[in-house]
Amino acid sequence: MLRRLHQDQPDSFAFTPANQAWAEAQITKYPPGRQASAVIALLWRAQEQEGWLTRPAIEYVADMLDMARIRVLEVASFYFMFQLQPVGSVANIQICGTTSCMICGAEDLIGVCREKIAPNPHELSADGKLSWEEVECLGACANAPMAQIGKDYYEDLTAERFAEIIDELTAGKVPVPGPQNGRYASEPAGGLTALKEFESGRTRYNASVQRATDIGDTIQRIDGTEVPLIAPWREKGANHAPGTPKPAAEKPAEKPAPAPKPAAKPAAKPAKAKQAATAEGPGTPPKTLEAARDGKPDDLKQIKGVGPKLEKLLHSMGFFHFDQIAAWTEAEVAWADQNLVGFKGRVSRDEWVKQAKTLAEGGTTEFSKRVKKGDVY
Repeated sequence: MLRRLHQDQPDSFAFTPANQAWAEAQITKYPPGRQASAVIALLWRAQEQEGWLTRPAIEYVADMLDMARIRVLEVASFYFMFQLQPVGSVANIQICGTTSCMICGAEDLIGVCREKIAPNPHELSADGKLSWEEVECLGACANAPMAQIGKDYYEDLTAERFAEIIDELTAGKVPVPGPQNGRYASEPAGGLTALKEFESGRTRYNASVQRATDIGDTIQRIDGTEVPLIAPWREKGANHAPGTPKPAAEKPAEKPAPAPKPAAKPAAKPAKAKQAATAEGPGTPPKTLEAARDGKPDDLKQIKGVGPKLEKLLHSMGFFHFDQIAAWTEAEVAWADQNLVGFKGRVSRDEWVKQAKTLAEGGTTEFSKRVKKGDVY
C-alpha cells in the first residue's frame, strides 16, 4: 500500500515543553552517534501529542536526531501505526478485522462506523471528532469482536453497544474500556470454572481497565503532563559512560549550543580551531581554517552522513570546505572519528574523504544529486 503525506499540512510543529524534555531524555539512552535509534519513540510521541504525524513533526524529529529528513519519512511511512492523515479530534477507532473478530461480527462494527462516522476509513466525521480504520489482529481474540479506541481495548462488542460507545464519545464522555458484555477479563463467557476463590477479592475491573480508569488517560492525548516525567537512565545511560559528554537535555548552556555564533563572528574561530587541534584522542588533528574562504563555506550537507547539526559542529572546529576533508590522511580520519563529539565513527563509516574528493573536484555523488534536487531535506 502506498502511503503519502497528507496534502494539507500545518505550518509548524513543536513538542510541548514536557514532551521536549521527554524526547531529549529518550536520546540519552543511546551512545553518541547512535541517537537515530530513538526515532520511533520520538515519532510516536509526536503522534500522541497531535493525533497524527505531520510533515513539520517528521522534520522536527529528524533535526533533533540529526537525521536526513527523508530517512525519518521512510520510517513514518513504513509503519502503519503512524497516521499520515488527520484523525478525529477525540479518537481514531481501530476495528480488528482479522479471523476471530471477523467471524464474531467485525463487519457489523465496520457497518456502524460507516453509518455513524464516515463512509470510508481514514475520513473524519462531519464534526471532526472521530475517524476509523480496519486493522490487523490486535491480539484480543478471546474477546472478539473488539476495537482499540485511544490507548485501550473495547472488547466483546455488539453493533448496538458499539453504536452507544460512539455516541458517548461524541458527547464528550469516556466509556469504560474492557469487555462490554459483563465479563471481567477473558474467562469463559459462562463464568469462571477454576480459581473461583479469587473472584471475591478482585478489583472492580481487570488490571488494565482498572489502571486506565484510575489514571483517566483512556483517550487523552499525551502532552507530557499526565504523569511525572521519569527517565531513570539519565545518570547512567549510554551518554554517561566515563569520558563521554552529558546529553544535550542536561547541558543547555554547554558549548555546542552556541555553535552557530562563530559563523557570524569570524574572530571567535581561532579558539575553536585551537581546541580542535589540541583535543585528545588517537590520530593526528587535521589543519583548520579560522573562517570559510571568502566567507562562503561549501554545503557540507552534500556529504552523506553530514546533517545540519554536524555541519555546524564542523564549522565550529574550523572545517568549511570539501577540499579540507578530501585531504585528510588516515591518521587525521582516525582523529576526526574520535573527536566529533556525538558522531564518533561517522567519518570512516560514511567514507567522507572519498565523497569530499569527488565534490571538491566539481563532481557529484548520488547523494549530493538528491540533496540538490531536494529529495533529502
